[in-house]
Amino acid sequence: MPFALNVDDPIWENIRLAHIRSPGQASMLSNGVDSVALPHLDPALRLGSLWFPRNPSRLLGKRSLPEGAVDGIEVYSTKVNCKVTSRFAHNVVTTRAVNHANTAKEVSFDVELPKTAFITNFTLTIDGVTYPGNIKEKEVAKKQYEKAVSQGKTAGLVKASGRKLEKFTVSVNVAAGSKVTFELTYEELLKRHKGKYEMYLKVQPKQLVKHFEITADIFEPQGISTLDAEASFITNDLLGSALTKSFSGKKGHVSFKPSLDQQRSCPTCTDSLLKGDFIITYDVNRESPANVQIVNGYFVHFFAPQGLPVVPKSVVFVIDVSGSMHGRKMEQTKDALLKILEDVKEDDYLNFILFSGDVTTWKDSLVQATPENIQEARKFVMDIHDRGMTNINDALLRGISMLNRAREEHRVPERSTSIIIMLTDGDANVGESRPEKIQENVRNAIGGKFPLYNLGFGNNLNYNFLENMALENHGIARRIYEDSDANLQLQGFYEEVANPLLTGVEVEYPQNAILDLTQNSYQHFYDGSEIVVAGRLADEDMNSFKADVRGHGAINDLTFTEEVDMKEMEKALQEREYIFGDYIERLWAYLTIEQLLDKRKNAQGEEKENLTAQALELSLKYHFVTPLTSMVVTKPEDNENQTAIANKPGEGPLDTEVIPSMAYLTSYQVPKTPYYYVDGDPHFIIQVPEKDDAICFNIDEAPGTVLRLIQDPVTGLTVNGQIVGEKTGSSDSQARRTYFGKLGIASARMDLRIEVTPEKITLWNGDAPSTFSWLDMVMITQDGLSVMINRKKNMVVSFGDGVTFVVVLHQVWKKEPAHHDFLGFYVVDSRGMSAQTHGLLGQFFHPFDFQVSDVHPGSDPTKPDATMVVKNHQLTVTRGSQKDYRKDINVGRNVACWFVHNNGQGLIDGIHRDYIVPNLF
Repeated sequence: MPFALNVDDPIWENIRLAHIRSPGQASMLSNGVDSVALPHLDPALRLGSLWFPRNPSRLLGKRSLPEGAVDGIEVYSTKVNCKVTSRFAHNVVTTRAVNHANTAKEVSFDVELPKTAFITNFTLTIDGVTYPGNIKEKEVAKKQYEKAVSQGKTAGLVKASGRKLEKFTVSVNVAAGSKVTFELTYEELLKRHKGKYEMYLKVQPKQLVKHFEITADIFEPQGISTLDAEASFITNDLLGSALTKSFSGKKGHVSFKPSLDQQRSCPTCTDSLLKGDFIITYDVNRESPANVQIVNGYFVHFFAPQGLPVVPKSVVFVIDVSGSMHGRKMEQTKDALLKILEDVKEDDYLNFILFSGDVTTWKDSLVQATPENIQEARKFVMDIHDRGMTNINDALLRGISMLNRAREEHRVPERSTSIIIMLTDGDANVGESRPEKIQENVRNAIGGKFPLYNLGFGNNLNYNFLENMALENHGIARRIYEDSDANLQLQGFYEEVANPLLTGVEVEYPQNAILDLTQNSYQHFYDGSEIVVAGRLADEDMNSFKADVRGHGAINDLTFTEEVDMKEMEKALQEREYIFGDYIERLWAYLTIEQLLDKRKNAQGEEKENLTAQALELSLKYHFVTPLTSMVVTKPEDNENQTAIANKPGEGPLDTEVIPSMAYLTSYQVPKTPYYYVDGDPHFIIQVPEKDDAICFNIDEAPGTVLRLIQDPVTGLTVNGQIVGEKTGSSDSQARRTYFGKLGIASARMDLRIEVTPEKITLWNGDAPSTFSWLDMVMITQDGLSVMINRKKNMVVSFGDGVTFVVVLHQVWKKEPAHHDFLGFYVVDSRGMSAQTHGLLGQFFHPFDFQVSDVHPGSDPTKPDATMVVKNHQLTVTRGSQKDYRKDINVGRNVACWFVHNNGQGLIDGIHRDYIVPNLF
């Protein structure tokens, strides 16, 4: 009777034994050598008597790889999941790959994300083990970077990529047959431009992907008015069958899920045509000009009125015509200016200022945009030609003076506004050429009366200078990329500022009702844009909330008032869980950080330090990769550890190969033992991974003393330890050895206590105790808690994801006359502990630095002394070693460390007696 046997064990390399059609016949199924049929054999031999080699291709021919696999690596799933709530986007990019090769291969993960986005997380999962990312202050990561540079082991991780994007890249070696999952999370506030919000996704999988999908779920309390999606890399016919989009009321959905055939660059090709832009655009209903939303004590206020008359404007174009603008750049600039002249309204006033080594103007003063003047302006623009050097200072001061004089002499309407737009492709090299002095001159001349917009054409210029100067004069800078559409880029920028609807906009709230408010005054509101203000309510229990927006319109002054009933708001936003719940708080943090970083660019001294400290604190708290922080991911690499460090690049001089400062991948040997532990006499060991070194100290106290090891007021976790002494004490109390004989671990949040002694473990949930012996092998789990007792070895306690402690049991020979059994305490994972954690061990969970110098022989020739500078103290320390018993409770492993004398004085905060507490709990 024929039979079939399925073989799932990896030693068979996915070969399965197939149904036998007839004796002696072999059947080869479709996927290469995926199956073989058995000949007619004695039944006793068919089961358990057949052996196949681990590499059957030697006997049966080479096994074919899945379609699209490159060099043995198959990317079998790429998913982009976008969730948008009230313009705040939370995006998760997940790629899964498998190595079909017989040897380890490098697998790379590339994502291009918007420059306005902040990375919030990155995880790497290999064969089911996840390596998470941690946000650190950039200076902490800098030490790792410098060490890696000295070893020649750096590679770019995040860098600028084109006009709107930054490129995130990481790679890892994956063993033969292993799977890897990359997951990147980033967030951004979608800004409204020309009447729409835009989500910009770069698609470039580089091979056919069996499961490729982009999904976007949008929730807008105001209701969605339009929703569209388009792809630059696929025809509308093919896009139609792969794309679904729908919206109704407050919810919108977009899904792009091309089949393998739809991904092919041609019907018989195995390479992918998915290479380009996937753009989702939408807008919301605007029955009211303003919308306020409040969740968990944080609010966001959106303001975008429609239907107002346009405020007339006076605009001066300051154009660089130096020699470097020769050729295509000059032709594109002229094309853009001619198109802009077609769109200038007759109520507007304008002028052109050209600068090279000197400064020339079209007219001596502003002129109205009458048809006759526009025709004359067109002739002037067509006659522009390049010449000479670059005198930015005099050109800007001439334009500013022209606008000021027109206002003072009443040559322009009272209810009009002024703007100045400068275009340059280089740095100042004639006249005043010091950037800081030019900034000062321009700032003093404008005096805060109108905005300056700077357009940087190309790469060979000091973009930071242009941006800083624009920001401190209430404008923005924009880079114009040298490309065939540079003229369209210039026109596009002008369209954004062409139609001011309000000037002098002030957003006001009840006095003393709001805390931590983001920017709430704006010189202009432009048609098609949106003003967004966020903050925190001083009183979450208030019944109503009022917001006023005041501004000057083309005809009169306007005040828009929004009254919010808190109970009605709560009902209206009940659906917010459709996306994610804390979005307003994160939106507020995102906006606050963004604005602090902008202010910081022009701040000096103490003001800059304060802005930096505020932005850094928020970046760390909300897990954002900003210019002040780095994300560190430690991952396995060829039997040592590699650490990937992602930074936020800036907008400096552009070069497609430039990797911005401190965007890198570093390789170094990370300590493989816990960073913090106390064991033995008792010896406290603090490992500092940034230094690849450790500091140790002892605490000498009498038996019965209880010491505070960890206290975290945010998570409610505390760990205390009670000291025991030798059974027969020495008359010299200084020579008597002491140990930890009892530990108390408590969670106030869970109403949980765990008392550990060398005899037993007692766990209280409230008042109900459970007692276990060290002879037990047991695992206790409940929500947010896991306790594993490993018989006569150790106990592992985990509080959710991010906090894990190990208690090691030391049992001495029962006839030992002097010593007690005792305990060691190890912190394996402290990621979940807050920045407010303290205690003899807990205070070191936060990054700190130390310097060691003047190493010289000590009283013991085997243990040199040295000078250590730590926490502003200069200490004499001694080189020695302590034992790590976590993996081997009998012998332990030596850990080299610098020993700090006198109970850790100078290293620990305060003195050791500050950590004595009355009892275990």
